[in-house]
Amino acid sequence: MSREKEPLITHIYTADPSAHVFDDRLYIYPSHDIPHDGEDNDNGDEYQMQDYHVFSMDSVDAPCIDHGEVLSKDDVPWVRDQMWAPDVVYKNGKYYLVFPARDMEGNFRLGIATAEKPEGPFKPEEHCIEGSFSIDPAAFMDDDGKVYVYFGGLWGGQLEKFQSGTFDPSGKEPEKDQPALLPMCAVMSEDMLSFAEAPRGVQILDEKGDPILAGDEERRYFEGPWMHKYKGTYYLSYSTGTTHRVVYATGDNPLGPFTYRGHILEPVIGWTTHHSIVEFHGKWYLFYHDCELSGGINHRRCVKYTELHYNEDGTIQTIFPYDK
Repeated sequence: MSREKEPLITHIYTADPSAHVFDDRLYIYPSHDIPHDGEDNDNGDEYQMQDYHVFSMDSVDAPCIDHGEVLSKDDVPWVRDQMWAPDVVYKNGKYYLVFPARDMEGNFRLGIATAEKPEGPFKPEEHCIEGSFSIDPAAFMDDDGKVYVYFGGLWGGQLEKFQSGTFDPSGKEPEKDQPALLPMCAVMSEDMLSFAEAPRGVQILDEKGDPILAGDEERRYFEGPWMHKYKGTYYLSYSTGTTHRVVYATGDNPLGPFTYRGHILEPVIGWTTHHSIVEFHGKWYLFYHDCELSGGINHRRCVKYTELHYNEDGTIQTIFPYDK
């Protein structure tokens, strides 16, 4: 029986699903929402995630297996709290979990943990990645084996506070008529433990070749980047945040520039939208979350999936989350 657009995991609250196929099995690496009675705010204090679970399925209609807690904030020396949306990439015979968390000074950084199996458990590095900042890492391995990590989120994700390269508590978003802040990308070192070069902004352009402006909230980048490749084209998808959509841009280089193309997912129940796109058993799927399981509580989310379809020209058909 199909579970498309239905909560996939119901015994705990999960969000931000990064889906990958390893050894012909689908693995999901989400964040783990912790129920509490705190209020929501623009700093994201309500998202009190403390650990990670890994889930796997033999097919999209098979049982979704919880492999249990595979990493906790108590395992990571540099982490204070808020282990948000992670991702995983396989390289060098190991599985590398790339994850964000607040350090002891309250600044978001990215860390690495490794495992011998896709379901973990994961052993963290003692320190965060030098030069890392903000949230929502998405690890993409290109055909040549090079790994790119895309990251960055506004507001609670602190992206606007790192424009100078170091944390500036007074950092603000650009004016509405100025180019929007960009998702960041870092090429990883061969051992996956450091950045091979300084992170750079990934340009997103409109149909005229001009930068998307900060006031264009229907199209500008907010958080939750994802990279995938389809028929030789690179697809950068992301959340618009305040307008609650997943949108995408395409390009011919993983470092950009990318041209905005349209919507992937229309707004869901709840404020945040965070997704991944994966090919599995000959079909493409969008994994995402909403707050349907909790009746709309923003920090009690549930992972869902639905099939994703391309048009002949490579554009993606827009998904309406509550159409059956």
